[in-house]
Amino acid sequence: MPTQISESEQLQLIEKLDIFRIKGRDKRGRSILRIIAKFFPARIVSVDALRKHLEEKIFPELEKKPFAVLYVHTGVQRCENFPGISAVRSIYDAIPINVKRNLEAVYFLHPGLQARLFLATFGRFLFTGGVYGKLKYVSRLDYLWEHVRRSEIEVPEFVYDHDEDLEDRPMMDYGLESDHPRVYDAPAVDSPVSMYSMRCIS
Repeated sequence: MPTQISESEQLQLIEKLDIFRIKGRDKRGRSILRIIAKFFPARIVSVDALRKHLEEKIFPELEKKPFAVLYVHTGVQRCENFPGISAVRSIYDAIPINVKRNLEAVYFLHPGLQARLFLATFGRFLFTGGVYGKLKYVSRLDYLWEHVRRSEIEVPEFVYDHDEDLEDRPMMDYGLESDHPRVYDAPAVDSPVSMYSMRCIS
């Protein structure tokens, strides 16, 4: 359950943390919605507040022309940054039809093994209308710059640091080595789990 702070305070927090920003273009000239998932305080911000922020600040800017999403998964902590499956589906259902039509690509930077397994299992059920098919996994920043104009996108320093760690420890890409303290405690995706457990996938 989110900590009880007022909705106005939650909206101010979302704005201050700069979780969502529309800036820059990819190499096909599409606007970029950058999402820094690590910055999202899932324990504090409610789904209603998040949806209101998106409806007021983000969606109106995306109804006009094609765009792409850069979702930065780097550093996401289980049970800290993920609002839950039902919340994700609720937010997805709230996206206006024109925005869904204009979404042409989702660049998923630094996907962990758990995130890949989760999306492979549930992605098609959560994201209808062909959105799942627009998902592009990007394991390194160098690969991202093949698609996105580097000079137009701001990426936090911790993302570069993690990218360097991956270069030094390549087996992290396959889940055989991890800097996540509890990655091996996570339940298998194909095992029976509670909704609380599913909220903790990173």
